[in-house]
Amino acid sequence: MERSEYDKLDRVEDRMWWFAALHRNLLTLCRLAPTRRANLPALDAGCGTGGFLAKFAETYPERAIFGLDVDSNACLRAAEKSACPVGAGSLDQLPFADGAFSTIISADVLCHGGVNEHVALRQFHRCLAKDGWLILNLPAYRWMLSRHDAAVHNVRRYTMDSIRSLLHSAGFTTVYMSYWNAILFPFMVVTRKLSSGSASDVKLYTRPIDILCRSATSVETALLRMGIRLPFGGSVIAIAKRDNGHG
Repeated sequence: MERSEYDKLDRVEDRMWWFAALHRNLLTLCRLAPTRRANLPALDAGCGTGGFLAKFAETYPERAIFGLDVDSNACLRAAEKSACPVGAGSLDQLPFADGAFSTIISADVLCHGGVNEHVALRQFHRCLAKDGWLILNLPAYRWMLSRHDAAVHNVRRYTMDSIRSLLHSAGFTTVYMSYWNAILFPFMVVTRKLSSGSASDVKLYTRPIDILCRSATSVETALLRMGIRLPFGGSVIAIAKRDNGHG
């Protein structure tokens, strides 16, 4: 991403409703995928400026958690925000040993133009221990590509079927998958398709809109905690398990 987008992310990710929902949903999936190898660390692959990394470390203070991002300045911000070790590197060539992690979480990174989704998933598979978990969040529907995606360098959006196929080809078994941001999705479609400009949607909203969005996404998080799958939405969230029979 451009440095200006990293700056916006750093300023608003602790206060914007969308990140609050994303972080809740990722932590929900972490609880749905308990690790059998608590002695191994977890990785936030593409941690940005550290918003989720900090929440993850706060929720699991007993676990060793690492962050990785391609931007060295973002790594510095993430390390300061989370108090976790954070290194600079590419998802296409993870600088970690085989089987190093019990869990890898990656939120909205495989969709970036600078990432080879197939290579990155094979790297995740290599760096996960046997029975390790991969947790993903990705933007939904290619037809929803918009000026927001251009601003944050997204070149791909996904369906559940396309993610399932990608995961299978990389040696993963899908355990759970759902869309989310469904209640607000009609408004997202209108905003993305009718608005002009070149800026991303990473910004703070007025208090009434923020309260409405937080309420809607909180209902969806409650459904995800129950294991319910939403049929559509602005993002796809997934849990996958490393297939030990895959090379």
